[in-house]
Amino acid sequence: MSTTTQYPGQPAPSPGPSPGPGAISGGTSHAKVAPGEIAVGVVVGRASEYFDFFVFGIACVLVFPKVFFPFEAPLEGTLWAFVIFSFAFIMRPIGTALSMAIQRRFGRATKLTVALFVLGTATVGMAFLPGYNSIGVHAITLLAVFRCLQGLAFGGSWDGLPSLLALNAPPNRRGWYAMMGQLGAPVGFMVASALFLYLHLTLTQADFLDWGWRYPFFVAFAINVVALFARLRLVVTQEYTQLLEEGELEPISMREIVSQQGYNLFIGAFAALASYALFHLVTVFPLSWIAVSGTQQISDVLVVQIIGAVIGILGTIASGWLADRIGRRTTLGLLAMLIGVFAVVAPWLLGGGPKAQDAFILIGFALLGLSYGQASGTVTANFTRRFRYTGAALTSDMAWLVGAAFAPLVALGLSARFGLVAVSVYLLSGVACTLLALRVNKVLETRD
Repeated sequence: MSTTTQYPGQPAPSPGPSPGPGAISGGTSHAKVAPGEIAVGVVVGRASEYFDFFVFGIACVLVFPKVFFPFEAPLEGTLWAFVIFSFAFIMRPIGTALSMAIQRRFGRATKLTVALFVLGTATVGMAFLPGYNSIGVHAITLLAVFRCLQGLAFGGSWDGLPSLLALNAPPNRRGWYAMMGQLGAPVGFMVASALFLYLHLTLTQADFLDWGWRYPFFVAFAINVVALFARLRLVVTQEYTQLLEEGELEPISMREIVSQQGYNLFIGAFAALASYALFHLVTVFPLSWIAVSGTQQISDVLVVQIIGAVIGILGTIASGWLADRIGRRTTLGLLAMLIGVFAVVAPWLLGGGPKAQDAFILIGFALLGLSYGQASGTVTANFTRRFRYTGAALTSDMAWLVGAAFAPLVALGLSARFGLVAVSVYLLSGVACTLLALRVNKVLETRD
């Protein structure tokens, strides 16, 4: 029998109709929020984060080598930009750990507000940065500092909505709801690419490098402010607070979760490695390789990548349908093997003419959508309820760090030195890690 908390001065509630099929409940006090409502918050939050990261990633290819590393050749300048690109992924786990401490002491609203402030400061700071020709090495230092602050802020922006959605999704639709948060990746990339394409086509190269590139960072700041406030408005309401408490979704300290659930963190970080390795190899890396080699116009590549993002969206949606029929783990394993096949032909595609390069991007996005759509939550379900809130955040942080943080840097650097076979080796290593981690996860489940 359910119970309802009654506060002083509040009239006793009258009996109402039973919850409909769209409502979710937990514990004994039954907070009612539809899974679709949680999903909207998840999509909005993730899309804003990905947009911000892709704005920086595209700028690493089109802007930063000329503005912050003009003393280097285009290849070396891009590699240095990718070094700074990785800093945010390195800082994300630290940001998650700090934010969990802030939440335990001051509450979820304070944590998200701090994340908003740091994120806004970092993003706008990048937009106002003078170039190397104005202040020398200080420009590079400030860019690196702001990038680190972005990583800390994104770690702190974890709102628990994906975990809440996973716990309350209908049992036969878990694959469908799992892909909701992943939709933010292709959506964010599509918007970022479209914005850079518009600026690249409408401005002269001098204007673009002088002030035009700063506009996407202002847009990123505005989108993140709106998105974070929208999420803040959701997660501090009584209904969401009650759902988080009923689900025992707690901000656990780093020491405790590593000591008691370290094996789940390790497996979770490697289970989707094929997907995360592919992520930047079909988004940021092809743009950098083509820009350095000069085999296509940048505007043409951006158009193809926008089309690829649309294919990625469709693939992500299809992954939900597929996972609900054959299982999320089977879906992830099957797509890992397909990524392995793709890795074998990748050098011939990316090293070919414009049509072959376009095929690399489009096929890559199709595989990325299908695999990345189920990359979140496939293994985090192993966490007990008490550890899932923090465990899901840290697992995602570690997967990004291990699989994606250095992908553009390693792929471009090794490909320039040893050839595009390096892309195959990188992807195949991710595939091997994914298949091994999924196998270990299955064995551990069987023993339990």
